[in-house]
Amino acid sequence: MSNSLESNLKRVEFLRSELKRHNYLYYQLSKPEISDAEYDLLSKELESLEKLHGIEEANSPTQMVGGVLDSKFKKLAHLRPMLSLGNAVSFGDIADFYKRVIKVYPEAEFVCEPKIDGLSFSVLYKKGQLKYALTRGDGKYGEDITENFKQIISVPQTIDYQDELEIRGEVYIRKDDFMELNKERILKREEEFANPRNAAAGSLRQLDSNITKGRKLRYFVWGGFFEDCASQSDFFVKAKELGFCVNEEIIFCNTLEEINSYYLGMSKKRTALPYDIDGLVYKVNNIKMQQAFGQTSKAPKWAIAHKFPAEIAITQMEDIVVQVGRTGTLTPVALLKPVNVGGVLVSRATLHNEDEIKRKDFRIGDVVSIKRAGDVIPQVVEVDFSKRNGEERIFEFPKNCPVCNSVVEQIEGETAIRCTGGRNCPAQLLEYLCYFVKKDAFNIIGLGEKQLEEFLEDGLIQGPADIFKIPGVGTDILDNLEKKIGWGKKSITNLLNSIEKSKKIRLDKFIYSLGIRHIGQVNAEIIAKHFKTFENFYKELKNNKFDALERINGIGATMIDSIKSFFADCKNIRFIEELLQYIIIQDVEENVNIYFPLYNKKIIFTGSLESMGRNQAEQISKELGAKIVSSVSKKTDFVIAGAEAGSKLTKAKEFGVHVLAEQEWLDMVNLLRSA
Repeated sequence: MSNSLESNLKRVEFLRSELKRHNYLYYQLSKPEISDAEYDLLSKELESLEKLHGIEEANSPTQMVGGVLDSKFKKLAHLRPMLSLGNAVSFGDIADFYKRVIKVYPEAEFVCEPKIDGLSFSVLYKKGQLKYALTRGDGKYGEDITENFKQIISVPQTIDYQDELEIRGEVYIRKDDFMELNKERILKREEEFANPRNAAAGSLRQLDSNITKGRKLRYFVWGGFFEDCASQSDFFVKAKELGFCVNEEIIFCNTLEEINSYYLGMSKKRTALPYDIDGLVYKVNNIKMQQAFGQTSKAPKWAIAHKFPAEIAITQMEDIVVQVGRTGTLTPVALLKPVNVGGVLVSRATLHNEDEIKRKDFRIGDVVSIKRAGDVIPQVVEVDFSKRNGEERIFEFPKNCPVCNSVVEQIEGETAIRCTGGRNCPAQLLEYLCYFVKKDAFNIIGLGEKQLEEFLEDGLIQGPADIFKIPGVGTDILDNLEKKIGWGKKSITNLLNSIEKSKKIRLDKFIYSLGIRHIGQVNAEIIAKHFKTFENFYKELKNNKFDALERINGIGATMIDSIKSFFADCKNIRFIEELLQYIIIQDVEENVNIYFPLYNKKIIFTGSLESMGRNQAEQISKELGAKIVSSVSKKTDFVIAGAEAGSKLTKAKEFGVHVLAEQEWLDMVNLLRSA
C-alpha cells in the first residue's frame, strides 16, 4: 500500500469518526462544537476521498440523513423518506445547480425561501384531524412528538381537507422569545440555551407537553403532499388557505441573476428578521420536474441549500487578556469595542493561541474583522493594516500563569501553552469544578460558576470531594449561606437534595467527570462499556496496565497517552480514593443499558393516570431503563400513585417505598430526559 493511499484511508477513518461525533453533538445533545460551514467542509472532504478510492459505505456520514433516533421517544416510519439537502457554499455551486436544471428544462422556475435555523418536522392529517407529528430522525423513521407539536403557536388541530395530507416544515423560536426564555432560566438558576435552534430542539423533545407550551414555539411549512398541487407555489397557496404558517420572504425566480440578487438581499436583511436563518433554499417549482430529477439516498436533486458564510463585523481590539482553562491551556482573548455581529453584541473574541497572534500579527489597538458562526465563540479573523497609526502595541505572551504564577510550558508537537500548576491553580480548579458538576458528569443542579467561586472564596470547598461534605457542614454554616444574595431555604434544600442524588453515578459519567484530556462523553461511554465495572476499570489503570485500552475500538493513541498521564499522577489517585468515600459507581451489567437514567430501577404504577395511559407510562419507564414490577416490596424503588390508588399505595407506605404523585413523576422523568 502506498504512503499516499494509506494516509488517505486513515484520513477517511478519522473524518467518519469526527462527523459521527459532531452529528451526535448536534442532533442528540444540541451542543455543536463547530459551525455548519466547518461541518460541510469536513463532509465534502470525506465525500471526495470516498469517491476517489471507491469506498462509499451505507453507514458513512456522507450517506446518512439526520442523526440517530432518541430512544426516549417512540419511533414511527415516515410515509416518504424525509431527506436532507445538498449544500452550496459559493455562487459557483449555485450556478452549477442552475445549469443542470436549465439544461433539461429551460423554462424551469425556482422557489427561493429562507432556510430557518430550527428543527424539521413532518405532520400527518387524516379526515381533517391531526394524527401525529414526527421529527426528521434518520430520514426513514422519526421521533413521535405529537403532543408537544400541538402546543406550537398557530398549529391547526383540524383542517378543512378530508384527504390524507402530510405537511413538512421547521419549528423555531423567535429571537425576542428566546431572550425572554433565557432570562427566566437565569432567574431559576438553570443553564441558558446556547441559541434559538437549541432551545427549539430541546423544547420539542420534552416529556411534559406543558413545558413545551410555555416555550412559545412557532413554525413555517416548506413542503408537503397535496394530490391536486402541480407546483410548490400551488402548495404554499393551499397551505395558507388551510391555516398553516407560510414564510412571507418566499419568492419565485427564473434566472440565475434573480437568484443571486435574492441571496444578496437576504444576506443584508437576515439580522433584522425576527427569527434565525442560516441560508436559503432553492427548489424547482414544478412538481413533475421534481419527480423527473429524482433523488439520491440522501438528498433530492431538484433542490439545494445555499449556506451563509459566518457573519463578519469590524471593530477595534482594545486589549488582550489570557484565560486559563480546565486543562491549563492559556487562551488569549481579545477585548473588543462592543459590536453587533448577527444580532448579538460581541465584546470578546478568541485569538486561539500565541502562534495565531504572531502569524496574523494581531496587536492591541488594531482595527479587526470579527467572525461569528453558529455556537462557536466569536473569533478575530484579520487585521485591517491600512488603519494602523503606529500606536498599536505588540502583545507579549506570559512566561508564567497570570492566575497562579506557575511556569508555563509547551509540549512538543502542540500549539497550546499550559500552566503547570494543575488544580493548585485557582483558575484550573474553578473550571474543573464547573466541569465536575455539569449534567454530563455528576449533574449537581444549583451549582454554577458563580456559586462555586463563592464557595471557594468562603473556604466551604477546596476541591470536588468537598462538595459531598456540604450536607453535613452544620446548620450554622447553612444559616449563613441562606443570608447571602441568591440563596434561600428552598434553593439550599434543592442543592442538598441534588448533592445526595448525585452520589450514585454511572460508570461512564464518572469516567467523564475525571476530566482526562481527550476523553469526552462518547469516549467515556466506550471505555465504560468495555470494562463493565468500576473495579475492572480502576484495578487495571491504577496498576499501570493499559493493554486493555489498546484493544478498545475507537480509543486511539492520543487518548491512551492522556489516560496514562492521568493515572501516573499520584494526586489523581488520591483524588479518586477520596471521592470513593462518598459515591457509589454503578457498573455496566450484561444486557442492561446503563446509559438510561432509571436503569434497573423497580417501578410500579397504581391508580388512574390523567396525562397518559398506563401502557404509555410503563413504556416511557422502560425506555429510561426501569423494570416494571407487578407487586410492591421493600426492593421497589418507586410507586407512582394516580387517582384512586388502593392497596399498593398502602403497602408502599408500610414499606417506606418512595411514592410519587403523577405530576411529580412527570417532573422527574422530564428532568431525567433532559439530563
